[in-house]
Amino acid sequence: MRESWTDERLDDLSGRVEDLGRRMESRFSHVESEIQGLRSESTSRLDGMQRTMVHMAVGMTSAMIVGFIGLAGLILSQG
Repeated sequence: MRESWTDERLDDLSGRVEDLGRRMESRFSHVESEIQGLRSESTSRLDGMQRTMVHMAVGMTSAMIVGFIGLAGLILSQG
């Protein structure tokens, strides 16, 4: 292993480190945009699921109310 570092070797190393930094920054930017896309997709899916759950709750509540009214009518008609 060499013990001395010449200015030329240090400049070469510096250039390689800078190039590596640029490539990493580029990849991190790409990953960040991918994550942002996944977040948007997840949010829209959760919104859709929430709407579905609200519709189901309203439907079930309506069915229960109609059932109770029907049951009350049946009881009143027999009594």
